Amino acid sequence: MNRDWLPIKTTPWTMGLALLALLLLIQASAFPRQLDLWLLDEALTTNPPPRSDDVVVIAIDELSLDRLGRWPWRRNIHAELTSKLRDAGAKTIVFDILFSEPSADDAELADAMRAHGNVILPIYLSPPTSNYLLSEQLPSAPLAAAAYALGHAHVELDDDGVARGLYLFNGLGTQLWPSLSLAANGEEPRTLKTPEAPTFVNVRDDYRIVPLSGGAGSLPTYSYVQILNQPPAPELFKDKTVFVGATAAGFGDILPTPFSGLSRPMSGVEFHANVFSADSQALLISQAPKWTASALILFTIICMSLALPRMRPARTLAACLAAVTVLLGIYLMALFAMRLWVPVANALAVPLLALPLSSGLRLAMTNRFLNRQLDELARSPQVTLPEPSRRHPTQLLEHFQALFQPQGWILEQGADLLSVKDMNASDTPENLSPGQWRHSSNQSWIRLVRGNASYTLGLTLPNDLSREAIQRYLNRLDLEGPETRHRVQKPSENISARIERVRIATERMNHMQQFIRRSFERMPDGIIVTDELGVIRFANGHIEEWFQEPMPSLGGLPLARLLEGHDPRETPPWHETVSDTLTLLQSRTVDLRVRNMDFLIHFAPFALPESNQHGIIANISDISELREQQRQHREAIDFISHDVRSPLVSQLALIEQLKRDPSHIEKAQLDQLGRLARRSYHLAEEFVQLARAEQLTETRFYECEFLAIVENARDSVSEQAAEKGIHLQLQGTEDLWLRGNAELLERAVINLLTNAVQYSPAGSAISIQVFPAGHQACLTIADEGSGIAPEELPHLFDRYRRQKSSELAGIHGTGLGLSFVKIVVEKHRGEITVASTPGEGSVFTLKLPVSDPIA
Repeated sequence: MNRDWLPIKTTPWTMGLALLALLLLIQASAFPRQLDLWLLDEALTTNPPPRSDDVVVIAIDELSLDRLGRWPWRRNIHAELTSKLRDAGAKTIVFDILFSEPSADDAELADAMRAHGNVILPIYLSPPTSNYLLSEQLPSAPLAAAAYALGHAHVELDDDGVARGLYLFNGLGTQLWPSLSLAANGEEPRTLKTPEAPTFVNVRDDYRIVPLSGGAGSLPTYSYVQILNQPPAPELFKDKTVFVGATAAGFGDILPTPFSGLSRPMSGVEFHANVFSADSQALLISQAPKWTASALILFTIICMSLALPRMRPARTLAACLAAVTVLLGIYLMALFAMRLWVPVANALAVPLLALPLSSGLRLAMTNRFLNRQLDELARSPQVTLPEPSRRHPTQLLEHFQALFQPQGWILEQGADLLSVKDMNASDTPENLSPGQWRHSSNQSWIRLVRGNASYTLGLTLPNDLSREAIQRYLNRLDLEGPETRHRVQKPSENISARIERVRIATERMNHMQQFIRRSFERMPDGIIVTDELGVIRFANGHIEEWFQEPMPSLGGLPLARLLEGHDPRETPPWHETVSDTLTLLQSRTVDLRVRNMDFLIHFAPFALPESNQHGIIANISDISELREQQRQHREAIDFISHDVRSPLVSQLALIEQLKRDPSHIEKAQLDQLGRLARRSYHLAEEFVQLARAEQLTETRFYECEFLAIVENARDSVSEQAAEKGIHLQLQGTEDLWLRGNAELLERAVINLLTNAVQYSPAGSAISIQVFPAGHQACLTIADEGSGIAPEELPHLFDRYRRQKSSELAGIHGTGLGLSFVKIVVEKHRGEITVASTPGEGSVFTLKLPVSDPIA
């Protein structure tokens, strides 16, 4: 066996020692510590704990300072607040206010504290001045004696200056004070069972991480002055622990937290209230012993060293990601289930370092493999399409002549004229840029550089609507010569150069395959290719669109099952058609109907490559439009055979009757003959108008004014309206210019007005409004007629469709008028809607785009 094909073998010792060395190297930076803190912040802020319902904050805010005066306040104010909270039923009151200096009002506050019986006061550990040693700053003697308990108010800031926790016990020497939150929960001071420490040494014990319930303001907070000035509120404070402290800006007692950072820091009193909330629910988080993180790192190194050398390269990334996922899972489980924080950044670095290390060891084998395969790939057949930039200008001119049939052309090489028709060399623009077209009206020019020769090519394009499209197409062509194109700098790195050579060779091999696939994808017909068992192996986008089947589900699906699921049939069944194509090797053409669309599917067998079996190429053509035209032709024939023949037969019969007795011709007979003739004329006229509308294209559009069109239409039906005493009210004074066919638009408006007059009672009014709306010109025609039944509205614009209620009322129409209106509106890229209430009338709304919406 050739060992060049074997994966590189690395011993666990090699991988383990390399990982350990890299891990020790990154310890010189602060990155692992920062990553640990970031992970902790993300975990706690993403899933914050619920706040306790037993904690409330009373804030010394800006409003309180404004109402009660500058700080410090007299302590009888705090005594009054304490009495209010006692009357309100507060269980515990925690003051985060230092009362270290004696005051004349201490006795009053002490009496209020004793009356309540459960007031907690803070102590601070700080030197009195910079020249003194650290000492305990206790409340004044009367207040300390009246307090139920004392607690320290110190919060720890991490290396990044963010407050995430505190020491539950803090003090000087062996006497440790509980934190304010623990004192509120009844915790007693702790005495260390260690040799007595100096009284100026700060001793801290039992650090806990505090999972905050949110940012600043997440706990129920009330303004100090508002509570002071209102009657006791048991509904707010009964049986609750109340934290009182400063939140106003400028007090300095502010703490950046994981929720806020420096943008919206949290006050100290709120932080202590969050500590109490978390402690009440046993949610405070302890730090794991230091050996835990070291053991986790060692375990991860061992696992990576044993697993990665034995894995395939494709699975290395998955293994490293799985290791990261497991470590994060352990981290989160310890954090939320065990309330234990284990620094995991160093352990996470192990799989992240193992991935490039393992990849680097395998890179040598890849390098040798590339060297062996390069020559073979370079000798592979090159199948590419010739680039337009490599074609000679004379050949390009021939192609342009065959493609666009230009009215004239000119091709020059320097001062020599190579080919010309109806163009002059004097017309050549100056300063043409190589490879860039310049268009002037219907003339297009370009300068081409081939080798050391310079060519100038000019075309005179047809001056019609296709000119702009052709010029856009020319701009997309890349005709720049290879020597003028920006050359890609070859990579100097050895491995990069080899990879580039492999990429170019592989691209040449796959170019024709991609070309064929894209050709199949862009074909106007749907294409399905099956294997020898009739199982779909390829389908282009039309199949996915028409059958509403996602492309992944088409691959591997039997063709017969796909067809049976969308167009079940018994004679002949689909499986028989598919099997006959494979077994008899004969082509089949069958009708297919999918989602109310008509198709023609042609089955053709083809020989599979490197096999003696055959597959099927199924070509599916959409013939829905053809079938719709056939349906319309049948409807037209049926309409002519009935509606057109009927008045003609009646006319012939009446004429024969008059011929038999010409001496007794009555006026009623002549009137009837005239009505029949007019009806035949109207039928013929509507057929002609409908045909004109269907053949309308934008080449017959011109600038026309919409209000004038509506006025002409109104004048055309004014006589018909006057006969019934109907008043036509036209509202609109603004000129609205459209690009369209005024004659057919006027005919469409006449049809709408004629219908309105025909279906309106005598003596009523028809409202006609012309107005702009955004980039559209709008027309509404509202009548007071009998209205249209709701079930007839969806079919109102169908061809040859008549309203049942109108036929019963004796109003006979052709069913072509509204169909003509809809076709004309759609040809002008507009829309028409109708709203109708039976017995109240109908409103037709027509919207057309204006010719210049920007102006």
